Parts: sequence; structure tokens; C-alpha cells
Amino acid sequence: MAMIEDQVLAQERAEQHSTFESGNEMAAMAAAQINYHIMGYFPITPSTEVAQFLDQMKTRGEHDIKLIPADGEHGSAGICYGAAATGARVFNATSANGFLYMLEQMPVQSGTRFPMVLNLVTRSVSGPLDIRGDHSDLYYALNTGWVILTAKTPQAVYDMNIMALKIAEHSKVRLPVIVAYDGFFTSHQKRRVEYFSDRRVVQQFVGDCPNNYNFARDPKKPVTIGAHMSGDDFLNNHFQQSEAMYNAYDVYKEVAAEYAKLSGREYPVLDLYKMEDAEVALFLLNSAAESAKDVVDKLREKGIKAGVISPNIIRPFPANEIREALKKVKAVLVGERADSYGAHGPNLTHEVKSALQDDKDNKTIVLSRVFGLGGKDFYASDAENLFNLAIAAMEKGYAEKPFDYYGHIPGDPEKILKPIILPQHGDVFKSGLIEVKMDEENNKLKVKIPPLRSLTGKPKRISSGHGACPGCGIFAGLELFFKGIEGDIVTLFQTGCAYVTTTGYPNTSHKQTMMHNLFQNGAATLSGTVEAFMELKRRGEIQVSDDATFVMITGDGGMDIGMGSAIGTALRGHKLIMLEYDNEGYMNTGSQMSYSTPIGHMTSTSGVGKTQRGKAFHHKDTAQIMAATNIPYVFTGSEAFPQDLVKKGAKAQWYAQNVGTVYGKILITCPLNWKSDDRYGTKIVEAAVNSCFFPLYEVEQGVTTITYNPEEKNKRIPLSDWLKYMGKTKHLLKEINQPLLQEFEEEVEKRWQRLKAKHENPML
Repeated sequence: MAMIEDQVLAQERAEQHSTFESGNEMAAMAAAQINYHIMGYFPITPSTEVAQFLDQMKTRGEHDIKLIPADGEHGSAGICYGAAATGARVFNATSANGFLYMLEQMPVQSGTRFPMVLNLVTRSVSGPLDIRGDHSDLYYALNTGWVILTAKTPQAVYDMNIMALKIAEHSKVRLPVIVAYDGFFTSHQKRRVEYFSDRRVVQQFVGDCPNNYNFARDPKKPVTIGAHMSGDDFLNNHFQQSEAMYNAYDVYKEVAAEYAKLSGREYPVLDLYKMEDAEVALFLLNSAAESAKDVVDKLREKGIKAGVISPNIIRPFPANEIREALKKVKAVLVGERADSYGAHGPNLTHEVKSALQDDKDNKTIVLSRVFGLGGKDFYASDAENLFNLAIAAMEKGYAEKPFDYYGHIPGDPEKILKPIILPQHGDVFKSGLIEVKMDEENNKLKVKIPPLRSLTGKPKRISSGHGACPGCGIFAGLELFFKGIEGDIVTLFQTGCAYVTTTGYPNTSHKQTMMHNLFQNGAATLSGTVEAFMELKRRGEIQVSDDATFVMITGDGGMDIGMGSAIGTALRGHKLIMLEYDNEGYMNTGSQMSYSTPIGHMTSTSGVGKTQRGKAFHHKDTAQIMAATNIPYVFTGSEAFPQDLVKKGAKAQWYAQNVGTVYGKILITCPLNWKSDDRYGTKIVEAAVNSCFFPLYEVEQGVTTITYNPEEKNKRIPLSDWLKYMGKTKHLLKEINQPLLQEFEEEVEKRWQRLKAKHENPML
């Protein structure tokens, strides 16, 4: 230990640059300087930027991290665990429900003692959906067995990311570490920061990657990882894990002291602001603590001995330091951006109380307030109000209301919400002009639709007033499809642009029943809805003359993270329609790469630069995947071919009401992220069809039929004639990228020839 101290003292402060950056940028900077081996990731606001910044750095050759886009957060956690078990250095970033989706994997990683670093950019856990910052996701992490550091500023995000890896890999710890910082407050707000000029300083600080664990990295040295345990073995395993967590407390202080010598910045276990003689205090996590410090100064000027306590580490919980900090404090208010419903106070409140209970001489009054949920701003005036509550308790000698919410607004019956748009149902959505009959000879439907102008009398299912971008193709595509459906519908919208632009409490653009659930579970949710409807009807508990048509709307990559749920729903055969609008990316979170993104296309996580040329692999053919589940009807459609799409909508309704599950995929434009002209939406998707990139066909009762063949119409065009319309693909038309374009062309041709073969042979 003395030798280590001598080495630390001998170090001089390393050269650093000053810049003006956000927390997400600094998390990416730290990761790039460390040069992790692997990042398995999935985009979710507000953590998505971390992967985006790393991808941009990758295109410039600034790091060698292998960035692996997962199918969802559960998959990303699996990627990270597998890489960590192989002895690689592993990094990730997530938020909110994404973190909850990977939650099952968290104890697996810590229980088998494989280090890694996860940035948790804290955000509200839905429902209802709210993308802004609080700590409701962080509190789910408290019992996962991960060390948890809390970063108040972008500077702390950078510094703690470097410290986190050293702590995680320490021989006395060997646990994964979370660096938690406030979504949008810290993740996106830019502040002055310093970072090491030479990445070798960072790499020397964290040291060499350990190779002496039981990693699955050498076939000549076989190991078994994660073997089933029971009884004493399981208990002993968790005892060792518990001891490692408490070891992390001393290791944190050791690493923080070493880092202070190198950087000039100190991160004690507790950040204590004027607590040396404080009689009243606030206990706050992260950015809120910074806001409260100015109030402390004002109260001190009035003669009130106030202070702020904010921990830099909450797992392990710094109980000893908290007891010491509160020895002379008469009242402390624990403010928390999350609740533990029904527990008369959130998690940290009870942990503070528990720490004080072990000090028989402590008489501190503890108050608890839940504040700032859903990203509600926390101003200095709010900190002053919380201090006033603590001061009142100090003066009375007790707290009148130990636990409460702060900042909530009482309801007013006179201001009850009233509908702006009257709901519509039943006959208004029936034209009586669409005929659908089964042809018994070939086991296919025959559909007759009138001229499209005859269907204009049917009202739109979604009213005007949504907040989509100019030129967005979603609603043109959806409304055209809905023209083919007669009568009432019940829709479930997965999270995505179509959902967030049509609902925002207290407003809605939907004229008929609409539900929402997350990306990964829409199909399963709607299957429960339709089965409940049928069962209630069977029992006579609801009286309806006509059955509604149940439609799940997905897009923005929803058939990546939601594929498992969709396949399960299809295999069970529920009577519903799954309709995917394909905009070739995760557009609702800022145009990240999806599995539906074609090869070579540029997104915010598949950049174009000297070391990469857009997405590195081909797009997923969801229509063919869903056809393989043997559902009765699968189709593709486009607003550029309106009669074809309306006819398929009518077929989809018949099959969904009479046979089973239907899946449809419509290609729609996203001018903002495709970098295309708003005016050319229909022209672009028409070119996609005529280039055979997006062929129009249906798979009815297992038989494939091409419903529009551009070759027969003498309208087939080269793939490049479609690509030229979009800024995200213009690099593919340059001479240097001809091999990539050729690979794309060959894949399109291969899929087209296979489709034609299926069209010509009903047995395929």
C-alpha cells in the first residue's frame, strides 16, 4: 500500500484540454480514450447520443471499439455479458424502460462477477410515457448488485467513467459499475469541462485489461460459467458478492484519491457543501444538489446554518459518512426524483433513516419529499421551499408530515377535460362499396374496390393536428390502408413517431380507441385485448352488433425489438392485424440505424467517413419472416400504388376477422432523416418499388403473388435511380463506393428473383 501511495504522490497532474461539452459527449470521450473492446447498444432517449458520438468518432478513426447494434436492450445486455465473460472491456449506455428491459441480465452479470461499465442516463419510467429525467430507472438498479456512481455534471461524467472501469476491474471488487447522471439536465446541457490531452494517460490510469479471471477466451483452457447452484453454494456465492460490494467502498476512495492527483479534481464519497456546522440540510442526488448550493449561501447570509449532502456513490451506500455528516444536524430533508410506492418514502429516505438508527445518539429529524418526476424542473426557489420545510421541522422539534410529494397540483373539478373532437364510430366508417368474397376454387379472396374518389367520403381515422414533420409519409400510408377497412377499429400504437405525434396529454388526434405500449410488447398486448373482447362478448358482458378490427401499428424499428412478441402473436393466431410502417430507422429517437436500414445507408449510428461507409449489413425482410410463421395473409404496400394498398387493407380485415393474424408492411418516407425533399415522398417510394428494392406482393394462405411487377410494366429502374433522391445514400453513387453499391444491387436482385420464383411456383 505504501508503494502505491508513493507512486501516486510522485505523479504530476497530467496535461488537459478545456472544452464545452455535454454529459453524453463526455461519456463517449471517456469510452473512446479507454478504447473499450465492445459496446452492445440499443437507442433510447436520452442516452442514445452516447452511441451516436462514438459512431462519429469511429468514422474518424478515433477509437477501435466494436459497436454492435442489438435488437433491443435485453439483447444489448446479452451482448455485453457475453463479451465481458470473454475477458473484453465492455461499455454500454441506456435509460428508463430500456434499462428495465435489460434488468433480467443485470444480476446475471454481477452474480458471475464480470466487470463492465454502464452509463445510466436517468429518465422517467413509463407509463404513461415521459422521456424526461427523473430517477425512477435508477432506483430499479439498487438491488442488482452493481456498484453505482452518481455524476452531477458533465465533468463528473467524464471523470467517473474513467474511475468506474478501474473500480470494476479491481481484484477486490470484480463487479460491473453504473455511472448514473440526469437525463437532459446533465446529458444534454453543455458545461465547461477538462479532459486529458493524451489518451495514454487514461489508459495508464485504468491499467491493463485483466486476464487472470476465469474467462471464456481460450479453448485450450475450458471453463464453465454460470453453473446452476443451490443451498450453501448459492448462499456463499452471494456472500462473496456482498463482500465485494462493500470492498468497492474502500476501493472507490483509493481510486478517487489517485485520480485527484492525476486530474486535480476530487470526488469524495459524499459531496458536503457547508456541512461542517450545519443544523439543517438537504440530501439530494446529482444535478438538484448543484441548484441547492446557491440557496445555502443565501440562508447562511440570514444566519441559518444550512448545508447540502450529495453522495457520489450510492452502492455501496455510504452509511458511515452519512452518520458522521448528520451528527449535528437537527433536520434533514431527503429529496428524491422517484418513489417507492406505498413505502412512506422512497428508497434513499429509508436508507438514510436506517443509517441514523445505528447511531443511538443521533436525534436528526428526517423528512422525505418526492419531487421533479417526469423531468419537472427544480429551481433554486424549489430548494428554498424544501429548506423551509426542514427549518419548520427543526423549530417544532418534529415533522408534521414526514413524507409527501412536492410540486404536485390539486385537481379542479371545474376544469375537467372535455373532448375537442367528437369520437366517431360505426356506420360513418362504412362505405358499403368494398366487396370481399372467398373464391373457393383457389382458396383466395376476390376484392372489388370502387374508384378511390368514391372512398373520400369515409372520414379519416386520425384527425388533422398531429405534430409530424413536414412530408412525413406515415399518415398518408396509414389513412390509405384504413380506407380499405370498413367499420370500427381498435388500434394499438407502439412507441414511435406515429404515436408521439398524435398523442400528448391532454390532447389526442385519434377518433377511435387507441392504446399504447412499448416497442417490445405491442403485439402481445393487442392479442390480450382482442381475446378479452371476444371472451367478454361470448359471456354476454358486452353487447356489440359488429366486431371491431384490431390493428397494431408499429414502425421506427419496432419490428426489431418487437419481433419476438410479433412472432409469438402470429404463431398463436390471434385475429388482428400487425401493420408496420417502414421508415428504415429509429426515426423517433433521431435516425439511428435499424435492422430495416438497408446496407450502406447513413444514419446517426452508421455514419459515413474514412473508416466506414454507412450500415455494414443488409436489411431485414420482415415480410418474409412473418410469412414463415404460416399466418393466413402477409402483404407489402405503398402509397404510390393506392388501389393496391386499399385492396390489401380490405383483404387484411377479412382475414383478421375470419381466420387469424395478418401482417402488412408499408414503405413510407422520412424526409428529415432520409435527407430528401418534402415534395418527393410519393416519387421516392414509387422509385423504391420500381427498382425492386421494395416489391409489392402478398402471401395468401401460403401462396405468393406479386401484385405489381415493374418489369412487366416496362418500368423497372436501376437501384441508383432510387438512391439519388436521398441525401442519406448519395455517397453510394460515388466511384469509391461502387463495390458497396454493387453488393446492394446484387442483394436486391437476389431477393427479387426468389420472389418471382415463389410467384411462379405456389409450392415455394
